[in-house]
Amino acid sequence: MDAHSNDFTECGVVSPVGTYDLTIPPSIRFGWGRLQELPEVVLGLGKRLLLVVGRTSFIASGAERIICQALAEAAIDWKVVATSTSEPTVAEVAAAARGIAAEDLSDAVVVAIGGGATIDLAKAAAALAANIDARHLPQDQDDWEVTVVDHLEGVGRQLPIRCAPPPLVAIPTTAGTGAEATRNAVISCPRRGFKKSMRSPLMVPRAVIVDPQLTRSAPARVTAASGLDAITQLIESYVSRAATSVTRPLAASALAGAMRALPVVVQTAGADDPVGEHERAAREAMCHASLLSGIALANSGLGMAHGVAPALGIACGASHGEACAVMLPAAVRVNLEQEASSYAELERRMHAAASREDLAAAAAFLERVEKLCDAVGVPRRLSELGVEPSMIRWLAEHSGGNSMRGNPVPMTPETLTPVLESLL
Repeated sequence: MDAHSNDFTECGVVSPVGTYDLTIPPSIRFGWGRLQELPEVVLGLGKRLLLVVGRTSFIASGAERIICQALAEAAIDWKVVATSTSEPTVAEVAAAARGIAAEDLSDAVVVAIGGGATIDLAKAAAALAANIDARHLPQDQDDWEVTVVDHLEGVGRQLPIRCAPPPLVAIPTTAGTGAEATRNAVISCPRRGFKKSMRSPLMVPRAVIVDPQLTRSAPARVTAASGLDAITQLIESYVSRAATSVTRPLAASALAGAMRALPVVVQTAGADDPVGEHERAAREAMCHASLLSGIALANSGLGMAHGVAPALGIACGASHGEACAVMLPAAVRVNLEQEASSYAELERRMHAAASREDLAAAAAFLERVEKLCDAVGVPRRLSELGVEPSMIRWLAEHSGGNSMRGNPVPMTPETLTPVLESLL
């Protein structure tokens, strides 16, 4: 035996990789100015583009101008079939699905251009349109709404998505939800009082174009809230009970850059002057973080902050991003002792001279998160979102779902109530 045959085994024990599943969009194009490549992206997917767009972002981001020119030069037909106004509701999904179902889908490509709400609207509407028997289409808006509810988790008939929707291309104009890389769409219903997901691997976009220049037009408040959503997703997917040997490195690799970049993109939000190198790098970092957070959460789940956020949206109309921002420091605090080593590792990636003692480094990470929330001006108290003391018990009882099940420390309405009360 060679004298050096044991050199590698002497380096230490090999850590187990474990088992995992990984679902991601088949094609991702990332980079400044890449929206103009849309004709090339859709080549082979279809011949007619059905656009679902954000009410203001489609024009304000410059996407309309760029797309009009690129598609005209490529002689590709397109039309807007739905416009997103806010986080999608059952009524909006029903109307969008009705519009898509009325089209010939045999050679169609659905293109979603907007924030996470727009992309979720497109994913749900396209999936629904493809999973309704054309011979028995719902007759009116109410029937369409019932059909939407019947395909959501936890309500209605919980019908699965069995037929593949038309190919969907997702183009985000905000850096936050990572919806361009996920298999679900979050849909609320103010009339029925719920916020649930439509979910299927068939809903993962076929292609993604992430063009950071499209995020410049988003207002500072939207930029801050969506950015904290991405950061929350990175942190929660890193410590999730279902985190894997793939999702943890993905989340960790993007987090430090995102936490440094967010104040920069908030400060430059809505700017119309030429972009500088510092801003460009920050916007690229945030869009990269948002994309990876979507991939991570789709394959590992989340935690307490995302478990509470839907209930906050139902109770007081809080935006998803601001709800996550309020809950993030509390979620880190709840899990601090159990996940001290994980939070300590994240802190050491941010600060090389961080304490070698895990609990101290984890506490420093919590402080860093709190300072970031203050720096970008997101709400810090539930009362700022309109929550009153009388609403706390309802919030505790209606928080949960898949996200809460991923939280490292098991949470019940009884253990969650005092946490929420401390945030009033």
